[in-house]
Amino acid sequence: MPKSKNTFSSRWSRLVQRAVHAGWAWVQRTGAVTAERPGRLRFGAMGTGTRLAFPQGTVFGEPWIHLGDHCIIGEQVTLTAGLMPDLDLGAEPILRLGDGVVLGRGSHVIADTTVTIGSDCYFGPYVYVTSTNHSYDDPQMPIGKQWPRMEPVEIGPGCWIGTGAVILPGARIGRNVVVAAGAVVRGAVPDHAVVAGAPARVVRRWTPADGWQPPLRTPAPTPIPADITPEQLLALSELDEQSIKALRAIEDAS
Repeated sequence: MPKSKNTFSSRWSRLVQRAVHAGWAWVQRTGAVTAERPGRLRFGAMGTGTRLAFPQGTVFGEPWIHLGDHCIIGEQVTLTAGLMPDLDLGAEPILRLGDGVVLGRGSHVIADTTVTIGSDCYFGPYVYVTSTNHSYDDPQMPIGKQWPRMEPVEIGPGCWIGTGAVILPGARIGRNVVVAAGAVVRGAVPDHAVVAGAPARVVRRWTPADGWQPPLRTPAPTPIPADITPEQLLALSELDEQSIKALRAIEDAS
């Protein structure tokens, strides 16, 4: 026998669900941090258009954190300057983000000493950047109680840091570098390189003389022409397969 449906209960559940989703969207909008609406956070600098999504991760040492223009900081991202809150770290910023930096959900940037991230760097989710590492010199003392080692970290502009990558103290990553997902980076990485592995090593590099070596396996994407309007792109997205074939036939004939 088919079970009878409780229409009222089902409708009520849908209404409650919609109300919960709408309420959470309102909380996310209201809890987001911007230069105009910083909430409890008082960064040393926060550029135009920069936004920290809600809920934020752990954030402290804000006076020594400088964020550039049009940065996007995802949910649950941790940004810290100094070993602990309420320290006086001097006159200069400790953590700097350039313009247009994107930090993916759940990422951590731990700046106990200087960490600099160049403009237009994109981080996938759950990237971990730290300027501090545990030391274990004394075999008799618990590692967590030994004074840590600190080295500055520098990530050049235009980099892509893949999901789950770890950037260790002392890393100096050049311009337009790809760090593969899950890579563990230490030391210097040259400009225009692709690094992968743990520890990370260069697996591909571009130079003016030789181009990409080893050569890229797929052709470069064709960029959208500068004179294409959003309306034209929308119209293209709505074309069916038959219309696309007809347009290609016209192009081939011309």
